[in-house]
Amino acid sequence: MDRIILHIDFDSFFASVEQQLNPLLRGKPMGVTAANGRTCIIASSREAKKMGIKTGARTYEALRICPKLSLVSADFVKYLEISKKFLRICQNFSPEVELFSIDEVFVDITLTNHLFGGSYEMIKMIKKEIREKIGEYITVSVGISHNKLLAKLASGINKPDGMFEITKNNLEGVYSKSKLTDVCGIGERIKLRLNKIGIYTLLQLRDASLPLLISEFGSAEAEFLHLVGLGISSDSLNSFTKSPDVKSVGRNYCLPKNEYDKKIVLQNIYELCEEVCIKLRRLNKKARTAGFYFGGNINLHRRKTFDKYFDTGKEMFDLLTNLFDINNFKYVRQIRIVASSLEDVLNTPLSLFDSPRKNKLTLTIDRINEKFGDHTIRNGFLLYSDKLTTVPNGYTARLP
Repeated sequence: MDRIILHIDFDSFFASVEQQLNPLLRGKPMGVTAANGRTCIIASSREAKKMGIKTGARTYEALRICPKLSLVSADFVKYLEISKKFLRICQNFSPEVELFSIDEVFVDITLTNHLFGGSYEMIKMIKKEIREKIGEYITVSVGISHNKLLAKLASGINKPDGMFEITKNNLEGVYSKSKLTDVCGIGERIKLRLNKIGIYTLLQLRDASLPLLISEFGSAEAEFLHLVGLGISSDSLNSFTKSPDVKSVGRNYCLPKNEYDKKIVLQNIYELCEEVCIKLRRLNKKARTAGFYFGGNINLHRRKTFDKYFDTGKEMFDLLTNLFDINNFKYVRQIRIVASSLEDVLNTPLSLFDSPRKNKLTLTIDRINEKFGDHTIRNGFLLYSDKLTTVPNGYTARLP
């Protein structure tokens, strides 16, 4: 029996959320800019897209096209809350829900669609719940097919607020009208390499021989492209309710400007260590390897495996600061922090410095921050420092 997979994709998600929450922005061209700077538009409203203002446009370019364009700074905490509500709606229709990014999910409804009158009736019900529980200005487009590859392709065909199904019978017609880059996994660089060997359309990709693809891309990528041409994908859903086998946890942050103040740099590093370790604790993991990358007037990266495990921001920060001298930098712009060599908490040895009181305090702080928002309670070293908001996407360790 063929599976029935939905790909549900929010329409102009960040912009639609802002328009939902602020009626004065509705029906007007607007752009959402990065939270740590206003030079790039990371999402355009439907009205702005119609004027040719695309995601990734520079603000000065967009304002040249539309001088009355409204610009709103991104609020990813707000978007994540909407995403959580959406996931809860999807769970009402199937237990198999994969969070693909903050604004799109896959849902396997193979075993549940008959309970709701079939796929199309189910989609109508999902859209109705979104209007009632999230907002009437936030819409989704839905693709239906027998695998994730084609479901995602289908969701982009009748945007916005549409639905489309790709079957084995209409696949050729869909491929004849779609571009190579409409398929997830084929970007501009892959497209140019396909063009190089005479492949310009998905139908030409379907007819291309595997040896030809291997000659250009090597075995692994060639096999993927060969299956794309045939419309085949065997990827299973990674349900967000099932903890994946996480190998590492990291956070990346680009400062708004070249930062010369060493204390501010260290505060940012500490904040990222806190975020990494919050994720570790949600996964019930501890780490033994800590690593970093700093980009500035010089670039520096290092990683070290330690004798002891850690799962608090202070522990990780103390370990990392022994691996570099902040005074070697004139300024820092990019920071990446990574924890790896993960192990389940129950399998890690007790530290001499562990105590029930300390662990209970950490758990209490986590609960308060989950209830009232990240960074509600912070370490004293972060007093008066700006609160970071790293961009969430993909897997979320736990959604309450």
